[in-house]
Amino acid sequence: MINTYQTSVAAPPVPPRLSRSQQVLFPAPSQGHSKSLLRFLAGVVMLHLFLSVGGFIYLKQNDTMHPSQLPSDKGKFAYRSSGKQETSNRALARMVVRQQTAHKSGYLQWDMDHSVLKSVRYYHNMWLTIEQPGDYYVYSRVTFSKGDPKLPLVSMVKLRESEKIEEKIVMQAYCNLDSSSVSQLCTATQGELLTLEKGNQLSVWLPDLSLVNYEEGATTFGIFRL
Repeated sequence: MINTYQTSVAAPPVPPRLSRSQQVLFPAPSQGHSKSLLRFLAGVVMLHLFLSVGGFIYLKQNDTMHPSQLPSDKGKFAYRSSGKQETSNRALARMVVRQQTAHKSGYLQWDMDHSVLKSVRYYHNMWLTIEQPGDYYVYSRVTFSKGDPKLPLVSMVKLRESEKIEEKIVMQAYCNLDSSSVSQLCTATQGELLTLEKGNQLSVWLPDLSLVNYEEGATTFGIFRL
C-alpha cells in the first residue's frame, strides 16, 4: 500500500524588497542653527581680514620709518659740520671760533655756519643759552700764539643766570709762553661739570682777543648734557 500522504516544511517569509525609488532622508537642520553657523563663519572671515590689514600696515610703517626715528644706542650722537640738528635727544653745543683781530678784552665769537647746536640757543654770537636744565659737561680749549709781558694768558668761562644778570667766573685756565720757544704756542684747556638751569648763559672771556690762535681746531668751546 502506497502512502500518498506528503509532508512539507513551510519556508520562511521573504522580506519585501525596497523599491529603488525610495530614498533615505536625513533631518534638515533647523533655521536657528543655520543662522548661528553663518554668523560664526562671518566672524572668522572678518577676524582674518583685520589681522591681515593690520600686519600690512605695520610692515609698511617700518619700511618707511626715518632713520632718526629708529632706536639708537644710549649716549651716542653724530655731528654735522654746518647743521643745527643731531640724531640724539641730548642737548649739546660744539662751537667753532670766529677770528678777531681787535686788541681788547672780550668774549670769543662763534662761527655759526660751522658750529653745532642742539636744544641750545645762542645770543649775539657770544653766549650759549640753556634750554634743558640738568647737569652739563662744559669744556674749553683756547690756544695762544702770542704772549703779553703784562697780562697772563688766561681763559675764563663765565656764567650768568639770564641776560639781565651780571656774569660770574665758573671756570678758568692758564698757560705760559716761553720767549725761547720756537713754536710760540700754548693751550689753556679746562673741563668741568656744572648744573645749569633753563635760561642760564655761558661764554668764554679773554683779556686780549688778538693773542688767540684762530687756526681750525686750535680754539673751541662746547657743552653736552649728561
